[in-house]
Amino acid sequence: MRHSIEEKVSREDNSMAMASTAGGTSRGMTREEKKVIFASSLGTVFEWYDFYLYGSLAVFIGSTFFSPTIPEATRNIFALLAFAAGFLVRPFGALLFGRIGDLVGRKYTFLVTMTIMGLSTFLVGLLPGYATLGIAAPVILIILRMLQGLALGGEYGGAATYVAEHAPDDRRGFYTSWIQTTATLGLFLSLIVILIVQASLTKESYAAWGWRIPFIVSFLLLAVSIWIRLSLSESPTFQKMKDEGKGSKAPLSEAFGQWKNAKIAILALLGLTAGQAVVWYNGQFYALFFLQNVLKVEAQSVNIMIAIALAFGSIFFVVFGWLSDKIGRKPIIMAGLALAIVCTFPLFKALTWAANPALAKAQQNTRATVTAAPGDCRFQFNPVGTAKFTTSCDIATSFLTKNSVPYDVVSTAAAGTAASVKIGNETVESYDAIAAGDQAKAKDSAFIKAVNMSLRDGGYPLKRAAIKIPDQKLDAFVAANPELKLDAAAIRAGDKATVPTDQAIKDKLLTVDEAAGAPEVTVYNIPGGGAFAMFADPAGINWPMTIGILFILVLFVTMVYGPIAAILVEMFPTRIRYTGMSLPYHIGNGWFGGLLPATVFALSAYRGDIYFGLWYPVVIAAMSLVIGMIFVRDTLGTDLNTKQ
Repeated sequence: MRHSIEEKVSREDNSMAMASTAGGTSRGMTREEKKVIFASSLGTVFEWYDFYLYGSLAVFIGSTFFSPTIPEATRNIFALLAFAAGFLVRPFGALLFGRIGDLVGRKYTFLVTMTIMGLSTFLVGLLPGYATLGIAAPVILIILRMLQGLALGGEYGGAATYVAEHAPDDRRGFYTSWIQTTATLGLFLSLIVILIVQASLTKESYAAWGWRIPFIVSFLLLAVSIWIRLSLSESPTFQKMKDEGKGSKAPLSEAFGQWKNAKIAILALLGLTAGQAVVWYNGQFYALFFLQNVLKVEAQSVNIMIAIALAFGSIFFVVFGWLSDKIGRKPIIMAGLALAIVCTFPLFKALTWAANPALAKAQQNTRATVTAAPGDCRFQFNPVGTAKFTTSCDIATSFLTKNSVPYDVVSTAAAGTAASVKIGNETVESYDAIAAGDQAKAKDSAFIKAVNMSLRDGGYPLKRAAIKIPDQKLDAFVAANPELKLDAAAIRAGDKATVPTDQAIKDKLLTVDEAAGAPEVTVYNIPGGGAFAMFADPAGINWPMTIGILFILVLFVTMVYGPIAAILVEMFPTRIRYTGMSLPYHIGNGWFGGLLPATVFALSAYRGDIYFGLWYPVVIAAMSLVIGMIFVRDTLGTDLNTKQ
């Protein structure tokens, strides 16, 4: 009896919603609609929080779940491979859950997607590492990542469709724009949680187990989201279509097997979501990568800057969603693409001067020249981080790119000749990693040191870390580093530490043969004698300008992303809407956007210019601008109840 009453109330609520949306009558937001938006947005924030969390903590995941016998760089690559798996399967999740959503219903489908991803994330926090499970640990981790990617592929389409089908025709842009805030808010939330946990623990505790806390905390978000979503009723538009028996029997074949619908999906991808994706990834994620990895700003400062820019910028998702109900979806998206195309290069160059002026000045005054044999330099496209570039030219250009040094390649060396790097008046010879054989590590150290010293002389902001040297190697170290002007006798007479031989071997200060069975080893700490590192001087960072530039980039994101859900929903008929809109959205964002960091790096390495890779988002955005302006029509005023 109770079930019948609840079902009757649900049908009455749907009927009222249908009446309120028909004809596009303007009115205030009802209590039920507020709950719909809140529940859909909360769940999607949670899903994006989970997704970003993994990317931010990939280093700790690599050291925990992959064999300690594997080099650290390789472990990190494997961790990023597992992360990439989540991106690659998103379109398949769109197909799988989109089909279920068009057959069964919106509510239950995106309830399932949230549960799958939430549990997967929670289990990552509890999953024992390689030391306990062995090879099973990374296998289970990758399975969980793929489940998360599949779930995310179905979540967005369900949430956007569900909210849109509850909204009045003349307020759909405003209603669905709340869903558009979720990706940014999810990133913001993940940054805040990470910062809080980092501030509460020592570095050692955080690295050992503290990184798991953000994953485990997500269970609370999951419980709240499920509880709220369980109280929702089905979409009124879908329920009406289902009651009338007009639902699709084969959503996939109808959406993509019939040209009239497949054409819409192609236009949605090339004319909207591809451009939206690259502007979005460029303005939020690559900006973070650029500050931290190219400009060498300390990670915690970068997180704070991004968090502030997102906090001020996120409201504009709703502003532009609201505005799209007044002037149309297409004009705002196209304007955002146009502004991003024109401003991307000037803004990133301004970001360099604001965040690391010393590096910007050095780049302006000192440019390297790489002289190599024809064919020695390759295009370093490495989307999953597994490719190995071993030629002397590739080693040189990869090093210069990673250290933000502009360079020119001159292919005039004789065949078989190792590439060389000229900086100012200094020339440093590179090496071929395969030909070097057992000497590759020593040659790499010598090459890196020589280039770094030339860069430092050329004005690049470089510093050397402290280094621990065992007594057995002190004389050789002093002789190999005359620029430090060290005195071995004075060092031996100064401060020293004695450590067990086993610990010295574990810390790679000595090999077993070098230790020669001695029970203890005397170790000296030498400031400024270790590895070189490019850095951004904290005192030189212009925080207001840096945050202001990041805010402008986020503003472009809000323009292209705020109205995108409304226009995608309105492009497709109700019977295939979930399936139809999900696939182009996730191909655009999962592939065009997901490949952006690797593509930008490859292009920059190819040209020897840290800004050259920005042509990728600019060209893709220009493609969408042209196709969108010519072929995509605005959908403002579409009645979803009649578009079945």
